[in-house]
Amino acid sequence: MSANTDTEPISFYQQQFFKIKEEHFFKDYLYARIIKAKLFIDNFYYDPIDLDAMAAEAHFSKFHFIRLFKLTYGKTPHQYLTSIRIEKARLLLQSPLAISTICFWVGFDSISSFTSLFKKMTGLTPSGFQHRQNKLRRVAGKTPIQWLPWYFTQTGLYTKKSQF
Repeated sequence: MSANTDTEPISFYQQQFFKIKEEHFFKDYLYARIIKAKLFIDNFYYDPIDLDAMAAEAHFSKFHFIRLFKLTYGKTPHQYLTSIRIEKARLLLQSPLAISTICFWVGFDSISSFTSLFKKMTGLTPSGFQHRQNKLRRVAGKTPIQWLPWYFTQTGLYTKKSQF
């Protein structure tokens, strides 16, 4: 009887992960340092983080850090930082906060760069996105049934007369 009968087969994505790890991160401590830098970005995205600070967190030279980070996450550290900031801004733009406040809270230095990057990544300006979110919230408040997933309305799981 084989020793592997109790283990589940690994998925394609797990296979790819192990392949990349073996080819590029033959030493686990290097991979751990890249993860540490990513967590640093995740935790301090709102601060003025530059490439020097990110690379220092991982204890790599800037150029080596960029190469390993992109290999691991598919984005440069700066692209990743920008995407995190835009995602956090999207969440905050669902509130009535001023766009300028959100811009600075998520770590951008200027409203114009924030606006252009936000539009490039989402297709809408921050004010356009905020207006759309406000409109959706108003419509959902007036007609909540249309916002239920299709499955619930088609299968009878949603009934107007509840037994609760």
